Amino acid sequence: MDDKSSRNEERHRENLKQQQLDQFRVKDSGKPMTTQEGKKRSQDQDQLKAGIRGPSLRQDYEFFEKMGHFVHEEIPERVVHARGYSAHGEFECYRSMKHVTKACFLQEAGKKTPLTIRFSTVQGAKGSYDTARDLRCQGVKLYTEEGNVDLTTIAMPVLVNQDAMKFPDVMHAYQAKQADDIPTASGAHDRFWDYVANNVEALHMVLWIMSDRGILRSYRMMESWSINTYLFVNEQGVATFMRYVWKPVLGVHSLLQDEALKIGGLDPDFHRRDLREAIDQGAYPEYELGVQLISMEDEFAFDFDVLDPAKFWPEELVPVQMIGKMTLNRNIDNYFTESEQAAFNPANVVPGIDFSNDPVLQGRLMAYRETQQHRLGSANYAELPINRPICPFHNNQRRGYMRQRIDVDKVNYHQNSLANNTPYTVPPEEGGYTDYPEKVDGYKIRARSDSFKDYYSQPRIFWNSLTPVEKQHTIEGLSYQVGSVKSESVRQQVADILVNVDKEMACIVADNIGVDRPSGTNVPVSTSYPSLSQANTPKYAYTQKVGVLIGNGFNGQEVINVLNYLQQCGVFIDIVSETLGTVIGADGTTIEADKTFLTTSPYLLDSLYVVGGSSKNEAKFHQDVMSFVKVAFKHYKPIGVATTAQSQFKIRSAAGVVFAGNNSDFGNEFVKAIAHQRFWNRK
Repeated sequence: MDDKSSRNEERHRENLKQQQLDQFRVKDSGKPMTTQEGKKRSQDQDQLKAGIRGPSLRQDYEFFEKMGHFVHEEIPERVVHARGYSAHGEFECYRSMKHVTKACFLQEAGKKTPLTIRFSTVQGAKGSYDTARDLRCQGVKLYTEEGNVDLTTIAMPVLVNQDAMKFPDVMHAYQAKQADDIPTASGAHDRFWDYVANNVEALHMVLWIMSDRGILRSYRMMESWSINTYLFVNEQGVATFMRYVWKPVLGVHSLLQDEALKIGGLDPDFHRRDLREAIDQGAYPEYELGVQLISMEDEFAFDFDVLDPAKFWPEELVPVQMIGKMTLNRNIDNYFTESEQAAFNPANVVPGIDFSNDPVLQGRLMAYRETQQHRLGSANYAELPINRPICPFHNNQRRGYMRQRIDVDKVNYHQNSLANNTPYTVPPEEGGYTDYPEKVDGYKIRARSDSFKDYYSQPRIFWNSLTPVEKQHTIEGLSYQVGSVKSESVRQQVADILVNVDKEMACIVADNIGVDRPSGTNVPVSTSYPSLSQANTPKYAYTQKVGVLIGNGFNGQEVINVLNYLQQCGVFIDIVSETLGTVIGADGTTIEADKTFLTTSPYLLDSLYVVGGSSKNEAKFHQDVMSFVKVAFKHYKPIGVATTAQSQFKIRSAAGVVFAGNNSDFGNEFVKAIAHQRFWNRK
């Protein structure tokens, strides 16, 4: 066992949740086959028949058990977030947050808490594809010593609706038509855009989804926000408004629309495969946890309502304080039990975290529990291994489908003498959860605060904050999606509301989708914030995937030196050739090709290292290499050109194209280009 494997095993032994899950992990390999009741099976190929050509017998209970289990294997899909993927990890607190919260996992620097995470899209069914333009979400379940804490976030700082009452409506409009169940994993249809045009509170989030934020490069490069406003409460009972955000250490990066569409067909599992491969290779994804804090006294101090989930809190006005880091360091062993059965609920908190009057959050506190009970078929879903807390839990709840605990007490009611009134409640000073005693008054009313009704200022700020390239991509996203709408009336209505965000943008989109340019103009807001643009995100070569296009007869020493340097920099490498197997350099150097031009694609690679060489079919080899180069060039990706390829292929000089010929610093220059990722100034 190597040192790295030893360190991983030691870390997992220290993780209390993994220790708990180890009790439920079972290896079937090398074991005899049995029935569910433990009886050894002697045959598992044929039904029991009356004669070799006769009918099957009803007494074949082994068949009934096997087939009966199979037809009941699936559980109801999530209504939203159906397509997802999970991993395990840990959270480490950077510094004590005692001054604002008594939440146990935030009390001291260096404290580590085990966790499970699930990433997901929203619209598509379980069998859809990862790279659809969609809202992406993540749920993080922290297994603390005082109970589970579920941090649920989405990849935008704003939500599509301002009250939970409207969530069923927007999802009905967003999801596939009930007549034909089309489209899958896409909002490019009449119903969704009709909803947006007639419910203007949705426009803000939709603009984010139409930007690069809607087509992420990787879950490892996903920034996500709580959207909802929570409360931190400290030992003195002082509350503070709080929103939290996960910031990926690798920065926030996206695909181009053309890439996202192509990858959806080439590799529907692109994001989950990317996550799993990174963890397998020890490139553990990391995310810093930040919080934005607003004192209760400053509730009305801003030009946005702190309780409005369709508005962001600008980092430039409400700074993000980094308080810890999440590291994903273990892949799941079983998708069904560790991802499909994972159940999240924002109501799962510990003392020190409470809820504001955010109307979407208030609705979610009910909806998530109802969802999990329906989907997992039992009020006992919290007993499933992936959902089970690591701390002891005791109450008077009994029975129900799939109850696992064997409760041996004589009584199961509160206020009793037979068990000395246990299980007993715990006063707040000893750790019992108590709700923040917020003073509430007012008339019962179905209405919305007027402070929620500025629908265009923040979308305008978001637009102002984008670079010209990001604006162009957003226009392309809008033009593609709204251009797929059949109703001219709906297309016109969309153009007419976009003008409130930006006049020029709305007119370009109107021209592209074949409707009249809208009258009016955008709201008079000139504010912009650097934090809203991905142009200001960190960039690294680390874990970027380079495709090495190679044939026989290459310069062995040169290529080996470059590959070694790329690996030292943490770059992921795919060796791509005409066939799988060994390619041989001019000096006898051998390299194993793990991909072919058929089994991978330039759309699946972040950059290319064009080595060149010879092949059995020179014409086809040349055609394949240049096909990869053209796609990479078109999508502004870095391209490194070895000396062999420099004389063999006509690859023109341009921004982000690095040549090895007469360049002693080629490796370093190429890695810098890989880190840059896109060269938007390429002509």
